[in-house]
Amino acid sequence: MKHIRSIFFILAALLVGGPSIHGQGTPDVKKVLIPHTSWNCGMAEGIPAPESGTVVFEAQMQIENIYVVGKTPYGNRQVVVIKDGVLSGPKLTGSVTTGALDFELKLSNGVIEIEQILVLKTTSGQYIYLRTAGTGENANDVRVVMDFEAPTASEFAWLNSGKYVARRVVNAAAKTMTLRVYDVSGVALTTNSSNVIRIAKPSGVPEQPWDYRKAAPGEKQGTLLITESVTLSPSLRVGATKRGVNRNIIPITGGDVTGRITGKVLPGGADYQNLTAPATIDAKYLWQTSDGEVIVVRNGGPFGSLVPSFEVRTDGPYAWLNTGSYLSSNPGPAAGGVGITMYDSVR
Repeated sequence: MKHIRSIFFILAALLVGGPSIHGQGTPDVKKVLIPHTSWNCGMAEGIPAPESGTVVFEAQMQIENIYVVGKTPYGNRQVVVIKDGVLSGPKLTGSVTTGALDFELKLSNGVIEIEQILVLKTTSGQYIYLRTAGTGENANDVRVVMDFEAPTASEFAWLNSGKYVARRVVNAAAKTMTLRVYDVSGVALTTNSSNVIRIAKPSGVPEQPWDYRKAAPGEKQGTLLITESVTLSPSLRVGATKRGVNRNIIPITGGDVTGRITGKVLPGGADYQNLTAPATIDAKYLWQTSDGEVIVVRNGGPFGSLVPSFEVRTDGPYAWLNTGSYLSSNPGPAAGGVGITMYDSVR
């Protein structure tokens, strides 16, 4: 069966070939991929080929937009916003909710790093939070590690344990993304020198962060940076999951940005809250400036100590955002959602 699944993947990749396809080619499914220490994907010991496991489900997603941010401090950044999707498979069926984000980073040596944030809705109406991390030596063999947060009191609590790896195929021309997820919990790793692929990264390139920046002692709000009004959809409550997390998700549907930057909040992303005391915010979304630049925004931390950070192309008019330090107000009520003010940080 494993051999058949490998052939299926290879044929599928060849059938959808073309320059707009990411995830095409023939991966070496016999080798273990050792991720770089800076982006270990939660499987620092090695990521087996997904096809060596058993299929859990497949997500067929429609793409709303693909935003090419450009060359940022970490590499060439592209962000995909998902319109919606359908889950099918022997162990999980349902949908992918609107506004899921897929962040792709391509380094100068061809290495790919992936981060995805999705919310799944099962056919029984329960929500599952999913954040993934993937990597590959090139686009032909990208392996994406799944980290599920399912309600611990639900029939899907089994997703909170085990090991899951996926194949991701993006077809920009057809505006589709496929994520085929496999359970690799029972796959033995053989990591001798002839059986591994080691991810190497160019020297001198900053490592993209996995977590948001934490405020340092003595930081204070300085000059006003921007004021934003963010519109929201109703909360998607996951509830108690693993690691002591009480997950609540508030999707972002749009908004406006004024101040030293003017533009709009793009639909997509959310505030991925953890309501376990002390409650924390972790919002990740996009701005588009009035002159067309796309800025990746992350605003996270406990209430009263929110820290925003930004990623934007280094040769653009807003490159200064990449190196500054900033603080944020708490969200306050605004028409259709919340209002937030961000400031320069001073010490």
